[in-house]
Amino acid sequence: MSLFDTMFLSGPEEVSSAITKNKPGFFVIYDDGFNYLTKMCLTNMREAAFSMCKTAKAHGCKVIVSSSDSTDHFTEYLDEGADFVIIGEAEHTLLELIEQIKSRTGDYSAIKGLAYRKSGEVIKTPGRPVLKDLDSLPLPAWDLVDIDQYRQMWLKHAGYFSLNMSTTRGCPFKCNWCAKPIYGNRYNSRSPQNVVSEIKLLKDNFHIDHIWFCDDIFGLKPGWAIEFAELLGKENIKIRFKIQSRVDLLVHEDTLKALAASGCENAWIGAESGSQKILDAMDKGITIEQIRTATLLMKDNGIRPSFFIQFGYPGELKEDIRQTIDMINELLPFEIGISVSYPLPGTIFYERVKADLKKKTNWTDSDEMALMFHNTFPPSYYKQLHKYVHQNYHKHLAKNSMVKLLNNPLGVNAKSLRKALSVFYHAPATVIEGFKLRRLEEA
Repeated sequence: MSLFDTMFLSGPEEVSSAITKNKPGFFVIYDDGFNYLTKMCLTNMREAAFSMCKTAKAHGCKVIVSSSDSTDHFTEYLDEGADFVIIGEAEHTLLELIEQIKSRTGDYSAIKGLAYRKSGEVIKTPGRPVLKDLDSLPLPAWDLVDIDQYRQMWLKHAGYFSLNMSTTRGCPFKCNWCAKPIYGNRYNSRSPQNVVSEIKLLKDNFHIDHIWFCDDIFGLKPGWAIEFAELLGKENIKIRFKIQSRVDLLVHEDTLKALAASGCENAWIGAESGSQKILDAMDKGITIEQIRTATLLMKDNGIRPSFFIQFGYPGELKEDIRQTIDMINELLPFEIGISVSYPLPGTIFYERVKADLKKKTNWTDSDEMALMFHNTFPPSYYKQLHKYVHQNYHKHLAKNSMVKLLNNPLGVNAKSLRKALSVFYHAPATVIEGFKLRRLEEA
């Protein structure tokens, strides 16, 4: 078995040499089901997958695909060279499928979670129940990854070495714009002991400095984060990490103290909007006050809060946008990630706006930022809004740094001085971007 990691490729055609070298009988495209971008069905990623399917097929491989996009569009993938598409979690389905192919019976109807063609007809078998006992899976085969490539890239650009880990699968919450094509609405978690074992493996073998836990929600189970912190302490493991979570889970002091003690330095939360009206329309199940409380508590405990922000949800008006900008300026998160509402197949939101998606249903890449349905403002407005909010946010960060510097001039260093002085760039830039935004509003 071999792993061909596409992270550092310049194009999908590079897979050809790896197939020629390894001569595999099976070619499996296995996508990252934890990344929101993979759920967005980006056109360039889909075309890359199609290209690799055709290349592998031309080399005589049995082609198997597992991804969010292929789950939603399995017929298209079968048309483009895939022999099988795995629907849902892939581990047990893939194992059963390969064993069945080797048996040469040609009957795959008993394998749950599969789509394939038989006599020209697309067959989709019943879904496979989600895996509850995640500890039953072996730890990832990190030895198949060229870790040095990642280490060099991280050290060059960040000055430390980080790897991703997942500790859970699924999300039980029901934000109506969020799709869960692989893991569904169930939430299952590895035990703290199992996670600590993998961290120890990564520390011992690869000398990592940092982990990005890529779970939709880290440490949701009651007491999980506290036990995790205790186990790291017993093993004397020091590690820095960042997580993704929800504000209603981060308003509890004991949870935040445990996260801080275990090494959490950054928590990304889906703040989404500063308008309660919009949060309620999204079925977020959180309040503006919880966002404020969680943000302040994280700062008090030495954890940097970072916000995911989403503009363009149906019904959002200028006042709602202003409330979101005001929230960012007031709470000053460590980082912000801004997007516009993106209709993912299988969601309530998608069903509401799909009539508008006739001309365009996917972004080409993650930077496109195109609003694909009719809303209060045209797509060009939201692209400009993205630029304005970023400039405005950095202006407020710089002003805050300037105030700190004036209040404590003895604590000045090159980094803090540079940050404070950046106000002289971001302030006029904010004015310019704001002027462009107002012109679009008027138009």
